[in-house]
Amino acid sequence: MVIIDGKKIAAELRAEVAARVAGCARAPHLAVIVVGDDPASAVYVHNKAIACEKAGMRNTTVALPASASEDELLSVIAGLNSDPAVDGILVQLPLPRHIDEDRILAAIALEKDVDGFHPGNVAALFQKRPCAVPCTPKGIMKLLEAYGIEPCGKRAVVIGRSRIVGLPVAKLLLDANATVTICHTRTVNLAAVTREADIIVVASGHPETLRGDMVREGAVVIDVGINRDPVTGALCGDVLFDEVAPKASFITPVPGGVGPMTTACLLENTLELYLNRP
Repeated sequence: MVIIDGKKIAAELRAEVAARVAGCARAPHLAVIVVGDDPASAVYVHNKAIACEKAGMRNTTVALPASASEDELLSVIAGLNSDPAVDGILVQLPLPRHIDEDRILAAIALEKDVDGFHPGNVAALFQKRPCAVPCTPKGIMKLLEAYGIEPCGKRAVVIGRSRIVGLPVAKLLLDANATVTICHTRTVNLAAVTREADIIVVASGHPETLRGDMVREGAVVIDVGINRDPVTGALCGDVLFDEVAPKASFITPVPGGVGPMTTACLLENTLELYLNRP
């Protein structure tokens, strides 16, 4: 069993991005908008700012109160859309319940949509046209490539159908010629499906979604979850690691697996948006 070192692969990607940024005429500029004071979001936004700085990029964080209206948020986005110095725009999710997430994501200029969530980018991904690929699915595919794990001809199971991870990673695996099954909360006898898989991506958002008796020997397991253990308070994923790891050929830990790749791919996407500017 090999524990996939997401920190190492992410560090290599960040170094590659920094080297490319050093050759740019100006520093690529990422603008991050956060609404409210959710502690987890604050940590994520802070980490993104640090990552940008280390890569030689410019970062602007726009913080709005939780009481901010949808129109106020749209006004901020419009200002960033029209700012020629801004290359990428990211709205930190989740948003307060009174704000329409779909409307907000659609308001970001397509050419500045660093997360790949704009309807135009979603359509392009599913039509196999050039687009900004969502950062976490992109990072997952880079991890598989770095460890020589070839999806072609393999049976892949994705647990989770969110537009952030589940649906786009399923499409990327399909494009890599895997045979893909998407599972979710309504899937009957989930274990029977996962036992047939060569590659399992778990993005359910619930701890212990995947247990040892649900995995065949030699499966590759990618754990996207970030949860708090209700007993110990420690970070844990969606996979019961101690049960699953002995049966897996490759497995990502939490923390230190997919998470670092998400941030590294955000930097790469920002650079690519800058390079693609007319």
